[in-house]
Amino acid sequence: MSEAAVELEQRPEDSLFIKELIKVWRAQDTHGTWERKSDVSLLDPYIVTKEQRREMPIIGDPDPEILWRLELFYNAIGLAIEKRTGCMVSPMMKMSHEGFGRMILTTGRLIVINKHLRDVHRFGFESLEKLAREGEKFVGAGVEMIEKFPEVARY
Repeated sequence: MSEAAVELEQRPEDSLFIKELIKVWRAQDTHGTWERKSDVSLLDPYIVTKEQRREMPIIGDPDPEILWRLELFYNAIGLAIEKRTGCMVSPMMKMSHEGFGRMILTTGRLIVINKHLRDVHRFGFESLEKLAREGEKFVGAGVEMIEKFPEVARY
């Protein structure tokens, strides 16, 4: 069983990805507005229940807050990959006004994550566990890509 799967059997908030996501969110709080919020409650915007998703229109334009949350999600993935490999990871997102686009994470000359995005206005996860699992899946894939092509990643 992989290290990420073992982590998620314990508590989702103990996963490296979730810890990095919380750090990224805390770094955004320049005025101390969220100081009294618990770490896990900062991630509430990522939790979208089936009922909430059903209420959302099938087609819609993403609002800036959703795009910001999406960027923070992938920034945390990049930071977690960086922690595991020592390679600095940079995100790049290209998004249309309709919520379709692409997110890539690069290190050196290597693309470690390449994700096509669609229906971004509905971005979210049913639970904290699913958020952690998805984040750890991306982190694992990025680490695997760096391990497979280390000379390109460190170029």
